[in-house]
Formats: sequence, C-alpha cells, structure tokens
Amino acid sequence: MKYEAVTIKDIAKALGLSTSTVSRALRDSYEISPETKKIVIEYAQQINYRPNPIALSLKEKRSRSIGIIVCEIANSFFSQAINGIESIAYDKGYNVIIAQSHESYEREIINLQYLASRSIDGLLISVSSETENLDHLINLHKRGFPIVFFDRVVEDLATHKVGVDNYKGAYDATTELIKNGHQNIAMVAGSEFLSITKERVAGYHQALSDHDLPFDANQIEYCLHGGMLYEEVENALEKLLYHNNNKPTAVIASADKLTTNCLRYFKSKNLQVPSDIAMIGFSNLDLTDLLSPSLSVIRQPAFEIGQVAIELLIKQIENKRPTTEFEKIILQPQMIIRESSGAKKS
Repeated sequence: MKYEAVTIKDIAKALGLSTSTVSRALRDSYEISPETKKIVIEYAQQINYRPNPIALSLKEKRSRSIGIIVCEIANSFFSQAINGIESIAYDKGYNVIIAQSHESYEREIINLQYLASRSIDGLLISVSSETENLDHLINLHKRGFPIVFFDRVVEDLATHKVGVDNYKGAYDATTELIKNGHQNIAMVAGSEFLSITKERVAGYHQALSDHDLPFDANQIEYCLHGGMLYEEVENALEKLLYHNNNKPTAVIASADKLTTNCLRYFKSKNLQVPSDIAMIGFSNLDLTDLLSPSLSVIRQPAFEIGQVAIELLIKQIENKRPTTEFEKIILQPQMIIRESSGAKKS
C-alpha cells in the first residue's frame, strides 16, 4: 500500500474543524483560542503530523535544504566536517543533502546539477581533485547563488572560504623530520590542481630552505585522485624509493587516503617504519595511535571547519541584502608526534 502523509485536511476532518482553523492553530495564530490550539497540536503530535516541505518552500521561497559536495564520505576528514555541518544546520532548521564526487570532475557537475534542481538554498563544496575548469561553479555564483568553499577552496570566486593552515602543517611536519636527522625527505601529494596541495608543497619547500637543505622536485610525487586509487600511491612510492638517485629516508603523506595507502605499501614491501623509512601523514583517523608503530600526524580541526562553513552559509542565505563582503577563515592544524617519525637508521 502506498504511503500517504497526514495532511491538514485529515486533522480538520478528524476534529470537525475547518482547514483554515487547523492551519492557524498550527502556526500559533492569535486568531485561534488557546483551547483550540491545544486540541489541534496534541492531535497533530499524536498522529505524527509534519508540515509538507514542498508547500513550505513555495510559501517561504526557501527549501531550508543545503547541499554538500565532498569527494568521499568515508574519508575521515570529510565525515568529521559533515558532522560539524549537521550539528549547526539541524539546530537552525535546515536539512542537508550530501553528494560524493569520488574525485571526479564529471560527477561533481552531475551532483551540482542535481542539487540545484532540488532548489537547495545554498551549497557547501570541497572541489574534486580533477576539477580544473570552474565554469559550473562560476555560472552558479554569477546568478547570486550562495556558495561556501571548505578545505579545497577556489580563490578566483568571491565567496566565503574556510580551511586549515596547510602551509604550517607541512612546514611543521618537514621540520620535525629534519630534527630527527632526515635530510632526504619526500612528499606524496594530492592533485596539483588543488589549493591544499599547493599550500602543503609550499610549506615543505620552505622548511627545507630554512634548514639549508636543497629542494628537489623529483622528491615530490603527485597522485591525481588523492590516494583513492592504491595503484597511484604504489606507483608514486616505487618511483621515490626505487627509481630515484636521491632515495628518501622519510616521507610526508599529504592527505588521509595517501597516508593509509603509504602504510599499506610499506607493509607489502616489508619496510619497517621508522627504521627503514620514517613517515608523517595528514590524517584525521581516530585510530592512528593504535597502529604499530603509532603514526605521527598533522590533524585538522575538521568538525570546527564544518561548523564555521555552515554558519557562514546560513548567514549568507538569511541575509536580506546581497552579501558583498566575504571572509576567508583559516584554522590551525595540530601536529601529534608518535613513533613513525623517529630518527633515521644509522
């Protein structure tokens, strides 16, 4: 049997009232007596009545829904960011619709078209690793649609942006490895198109320079899909460790999936961390302290990033005038030192 939602007409028929009386009672109108309101509200709660969201959206010209596009919900950073988004959105009466790009530019476009067709009020997006052409976002932005970028931002669009100090995270990670005696330090990085990759490579480069160590571009391997494809990480590490005249003694993995797949590769090759190769990874996994050896990480405040991003978006949505001044908010990462970044083997 097809499910049919309870309507105001059903409540009116059951209580012997007009639909207009029930509607006003549910809206707490002064025109309806307290006694009638009490009867209507109690009956509505008893039968689990919920207002029709489509009807409300037509009336308010808002759907009270927000779209989120991320590369992958299973990614620990994004799952925590989404938790932060939802913690604010639901308290403020907004529902969220989550879509995954799986690091695909084409899928990102499809997701954006779908969400826009659902008449969402605004969009939170962390662009895919394949996204170089921004026309789909520029066209939406030009029409005044509220967009907030988080983590992977687009500098060319004038809108709110929320992220972490990626430069500092990579700088601190590189400095920690240098302090432990490593001079040949490689980086397994994400897509070259992404803002976070550029910032992390810049921090790595500067730390080497500040410690009078040469920068060698051959010590960086880029993975277009950010570690989602194990084969990309495997190929990157093969080049760094076995086809490189300057074999590294330490590696920085610049994203969650890169970090876990680096560890998977080292295990497959029976490379001991940190005695054979030391490592620090960008990771928000909650179990990095339970690994053997325990993993040194750059941890990002993902939950807080989500909260700040949704606050900015709702503020923009509910602003009665077009927003002309935008903020770029950068939160600080945390470096957690454990066993994997230890001193190199003598």
